[in-house]
Amino acid sequence: MFLMMHLVRRGFSGVAKAFRSLGLADTSIVRFNYKRNTVDVDEAVNQLRAMKNPPKAIVMVATYRAAAKFIEKTRDLFPGMIYTNMSIVGATALAQELSLLGPRFTENVIVTQAVPAVSGYSNTVLEFKTALAASSPGEVPDYISLEGFIAANLLIDALKRCGPQLDTERLVETLESSRKLDMGLGVSLGLSRGDHQALHKVWGTQLDKSGSYQPIELE
Repeated sequence: MFLMMHLVRRGFSGVAKAFRSLGLADTSIVRFNYKRNTVDVDEAVNQLRAMKNPPKAIVMVATYRAAAKFIEKTRDLFPGMIYTNMSIVGATALAQELSLLGPRFTENVIVTQAVPAVSGYSNTVLEFKTALAASSPGEVPDYISLEGFIAANLLIDALKRCGPQLDTERLVETLESSRKLDMGLGVSLGLSRGDHQALHKVWGTQLDKSGSYQPIELE
């Protein structure tokens, strides 16, 4: 529960920061609620329906089933609504849920990702797909496994730089001294004692009518 609440706070903080950067008051942001760990989104749907001037876009911090249920219940009420989701939603599972409902439910659905689009052609994505096909034939590439692939490569790079005299402290020190690592993502990775994020770039993806994610520019 702490993890989910922490992510909700971070999601709201990110939206509020974006508002302020555009010269807008973050007090104008409306927050909807639903029962956590459930797909009971009726409270949020009713809050939205009661608004005289509904928003044009909604930022959701939810699991894929709850997010899909909210889209299902509001799509026909607000056909032009843009639904954005953080990467924690589970992009592949969300796409599958919405595709089962029909092509109109995948329109205007955006998911921000911590890694590049799996449909892209960066060196790392191509290497990832090759490795996945070799180790797990028939497995569909998704964002969670791509993120794991990148994290594993970051660890492998640190292990190589550690050399044969390996222990926990040396590995941590090596990881935290990683600077401007080029792993074929189009942006460098870096770690320090005070920053374990490695990547600070956010990639945008949007579902098309077939239920596949296409890369989009966020800036």
